[in-house]
Amino acid sequence: MIHIVLGTKAQLIKMAPIMAEMKKQGIEYNYIFTGQHQETMDKLLKNFDLKKPDVTLYNGKDITGVGQMGLWSLRILFKTLTKKKAIFKGDKNGIVLVHGDTFSTLLGALMGRFAGLKVGHVESGLRSFNLFNPFPEELTRVLTFRLSSHYYCAGKWALGNVKKHRGKKINTVENTLLDSLKLAVENQKKIKVDIPKEKYGVVTVHRYENIFNRKQFEKIIQIIEETSKKIKLLFILHPPTRKRLEEFGFMERLKKNKGIELRPRYDYFEFVKLISKAEFVFSDGGSNQEECYYLGKPCLLLRNETERKEGLGKNVVLSKFNEKAITDFVKNYRKCKFPMVKNKMSPSEMIVKSVRGFR
Repeated sequence: MIHIVLGTKAQLIKMAPIMAEMKKQGIEYNYIFTGQHQETMDKLLKNFDLKKPDVTLYNGKDITGVGQMGLWSLRILFKTLTKKKAIFKGDKNGIVLVHGDTFSTLLGALMGRFAGLKVGHVESGLRSFNLFNPFPEELTRVLTFRLSSHYYCAGKWALGNVKKHRGKKINTVENTLLDSLKLAVENQKKIKVDIPKEKYGVVTVHRYENIFNRKQFEKIIQIIEETSKKIKLLFILHPPTRKRLEEFGFMERLKKNKGIELRPRYDYFEFVKLISKAEFVFSDGGSNQEECYYLGKPCLLLRNETERKEGLGKNVVLSKFNEKAITDFVKNYRKCKFPMVKNKMSPSEMIVKSVRGFR
């Protein structure tokens, strides 16, 4: 049997086209939800016309703090050890598909191994080669590699990074996000979202190393404030980001800035429409880096390192928080624009073809 373990919005967005393809082909799968994120998850399932989870391991507030994360992880692992037969439907010969580099990724891989099943890692092989940047994502990836038996890698570079690990390696060429993005773009006319009349940029910040360090977060706030003097900015508030802004006393400061508009986190289709109409994107997210590359949208990465190659040297600028690099990007972002990437192949179809034997 095919089991899919995920718990975050980003994971669902990238696994949704795989789940949709299995539905299209009449392949049953067991959807196990760890509950790491709750907000907008139901809307995402509706976006992609997918079923609700078969198994929900946690149903509460979004997991945003480090302490919460540790306790939540232990509870889920305990549940797996005591109820693995029920969670995995008594399956002894199946495969557990996990995605990316979140705590839910590592939990899913551990759950699969505890249940004696194969583990397939989607979006495998990405590396920054710095265990502490981004943290804990890089460490999560390395540990997941060791637990996996099937590696679904988007390109030769990622494929080479898992060469030393035993198991089956599949080059999907592109990321499954390309399939998600195609569907979102196709449905844009049906999606209603408040688009400003004037030119604007989109800001989205949520990574641990950026928002849990007050000094680092303030540095980002200053970048946003300085840019807002030149162009209107829409600041998308992820739950942990909002929480830190309030704790550090930055929220009122942003609210008083007329060049910055605070927006709630959107579902995927709404967000894609918002960034597709924007002039550029400021982000610390790897998925946003990929989305901007596929859309041909200028993107400034608010990070010191990135584990992805998409768009670098083209439309994506890795800031490393260098003042000159940031100023140059804001001044010359129009030079980074190009048409949306078009590719007839489907990474999701390739992955489904690979796991069909586990039905």
